[in-house]
Amino acid sequence: MSALRFAAIGINHDHIYGQVNVMLRAGAELTAFYAIEDDLAAIFTQRFPQAKRVADKREILEDRSIGLILSSAISSERAGIAIDAMQHGKDVMLDKPGMVTLEQLAEVRKVQSETGRILSILYSEHFETASTVKAGELVKAGAIGKVIHTTGLGPHRLRKPTRPEWFFDRKRYGGIITDIASHQCEQFLFFADTLEAEVLSATVSNRANPETPGLQDYGDFHLRTPDVTGYVRVDWFTPDGLSTWGDGRLFIVGTEGTIELRKYVDVAGRPGTDHLFLTDRKGMQHIDCAGMDLPYGRQFAADIRDRTETAMGQAHCFKAMELALKAQALAEATALKSVQR
Repeated sequence: MSALRFAAIGINHDHIYGQVNVMLRAGAELTAFYAIEDDLAAIFTQRFPQAKRVADKREILEDRSIGLILSSAISSERAGIAIDAMQHGKDVMLDKPGMVTLEQLAEVRKVQSETGRILSILYSEHFETASTVKAGELVKAGAIGKVIHTTGLGPHRLRKPTRPEWFFDRKRYGGIITDIASHQCEQFLFFADTLEAEVLSATVSNRANPETPGLQDYGDFHLRTPDVTGYVRVDWFTPDGLSTWGDGRLFIVGTEGTIELRKYVDVAGRPGTDHLFLTDRKGMQHIDCAGMDLPYGRQFAADIRDRTETAMGQAHCFKAMELALKAQALAEATALKSVQR
């Protein structure tokens, strides 16, 4: 069989490099890209010289040999790109967040259903993070019994001077919960093993960046399914002294044990990334997950070929964004009520 050919439309977030590499590792062929920003295009071309830069995105959309479109465009533009691609017969992989409003989500869901194309959002803190993949294997094998709670922490370094203008525009980036915490929503659904979930409470705020009032630098919320509860905290307060961009962690509580993931750094502990700590009835152990197999890319390529849903269910993909968007809306409504009192 010939290799899957893919292209990129919109490369505004550096996550595009991870998206491209996921598909290259799966044996797919990058052919072209569209970007209006010359500076971003120059970097992309240097990294992927095999990709032709096109002047009009229609050249990609109308090329029947291209089966997949990737995008990490400005967050508010991703849904429109996905809709355009699906209506041209392409499957799609978006950076998170895939949508920044519930209206965008509804329209993308509608077009996906009408066209039968696959729309995937690369929730990289799961699918490109070996410790999360390993935790999934352990939970599926019953290592900690029945999952009853998860806590997901997603702190990030702000790096304010390097951020583009759209990063501070609420309507364009979607708010901190939408922007970051769709990762944690997806993992909550995955480990709870259900799509029946609701948001119980949520908050957002700008606590330390008054000069950029459109930025939300802190958010948290609570989730619930019939059998599992969850808490999520995301923020832009990673200290400069940390050796990486954020101390991302996930805690999973089961009826017979617990799992803690220190995804990107073990603070003042073991070097490297992807540390998993398992505690069960037999004792405590550390599992080094670095270098483990990451199956998402090849599963996604196979799904495109076979029209299956092995990498991630379509409903699961959308539900994670639905939870994040509803939590964002609830948090902002709660903040507004507080101001009006």
